[in-house]
Amino acid sequence: MTVSPDELRIAMRAWATGVTVVGVQHEGILHGMTVSSFTSVSLDPPLVLVSLEMGTRTHQLVEKTGAFGVTVLGATQQEVSNCFANPNTDLGNRFVGREVFSLATGAPFIKGGLAFFDCKVLQTLPAGNHVILIAEVVATKITPTEGAEIDPLIYFNRRYRQAQI
Repeated sequence: MTVSPDELRIAMRAWATGVTVVGVQHEGILHGMTVSSFTSVSLDPPLVLVSLEMGTRTHQLVEKTGAFGVTVLGATQQEVSNCFANPNTDLGNRFVGREVFSLATGAPFIKGGLAFFDCKVLQTLPAGNHVILIAEVVATKITPTEGAEIDPLIYFNRRYRQAQI
């Protein structure tokens, strides 16, 4: 018995996720996309996993550079998530007008995020119409400074949600 893509999509709506933007820089081109498939794999060595749809511009550029950055979005960054998820903006520069910075690899990060992971790809695994990237974290940055708290951007059942702490 096989589950259809629509059945899986509907069932996955019950899984709450954080929201990230995976960014890449190649030959002066900055590009990125919203990604909710992001997780820690190992603390020693420091490894993370992201899943990117094959054929997307972000995937193609990460394949060329072997590096990417992950910005974990805060609750006030819904517009950022929507912009980077919009297929109509895929060929444009989604970073225009945004404050960005880089760490070790040159990958772009969006100012205002909660945490930033600079990554070098170690392994790629084809998985259906996606590719799973296992990457070594070569640098991190954390916001906010100690003592301040910012809520994460959470996505659940096709809507952004506020954390209930």
